Formats: sequence, C-alpha cells, structure tokens
Amino acid sequence: MYNMVMNKDYIKNFIENSALFTYSRSSGPGGQNVNKVNTKVTMHLKIEDIPLLTYHETERLKKALTNKINSNGELVLSCDEERTQSKNRSKLIYRCLNLLENSLLVNKKRKPTKPTMDSINRRIETKKRLGLKKMIRNSKDFC
Repeated sequence: MYNMVMNKDYIKNFIENSALFTYSRSSGPGGQNVNKVNTKVTMHLKIEDIPLLTYHETERLKKALTNKINSNGELVLSCDEERTQSKNRSKLIYRCLNLLENSLLVNKKRKPTKPTMDSINRRIETKKRLGLKKMIRNSKDFC
C-alpha cells in the first residue's frame, strides 16, 4: 500500500508546480469585491502524472474519484470559499492532498465471527419470555 504521509511534501510541491490553476469570478463572500476580482480557483491535475504512484494506485484513484475526473483524465476541483485567490488556492491544495490520501486507503477485510454461547443463550431466553407473555395473553381466564 502507498504511504503518502512520508511523501506529502513532495506531492504538495508537485501539485503546486504542475497542476493547471484557473481563476474566475467567485459567488462567495466579499461584497463588491466579488464583482471585481477573480478569486475562485479551479485546479486541473492529471492523475497519471502524479509521481511515486503505481499503476494499481492510479487505477484505485480513478475508481474512487470518478465523479471528480473529467474525460481527459484530470482531477478537477474548485474552491471559492475565501475572499482571496491565495487562500482559495492553498485551501484547494490541502483539500486535494486529503482527497488523494483518503482515496488510497485500503479498508481492512472483515473477518466473519460466530456468536458466543452467552449471546445465543440470551437470545433464546428473550424468545422464551416473549412466547410466555403471548401465551398468557391468549389464555381464556386472563380477562
């Protein structure tokens, strides 16, 4: 499995240098500033170009992030939450790193277990109690 923690700085530098960042007008906070300044940041990052990833890891990323990957094989993310371009850009890089890291995690396979004797006995006891309650309610001399 890929250990992104050790190479996080390397991947961050790669994203900063090789991803295509485009800027546009934001709909977020900023008042009149929104109408004048291009603060929304959109990032396009080619999945195949990310260094240190094996073929299987890139395939795992493609499968996990299908809704965020366009037809050119680029991961497309955008951010317009902050008032400045630089804050949106740094937030976007951080979000991209977390997204890549979480997509590469492999879930542990569940080992099926058998119920314990105690839990089986508890289940049978409650069934007996409920059955007895129903039998008492059903009898003629209860009313």
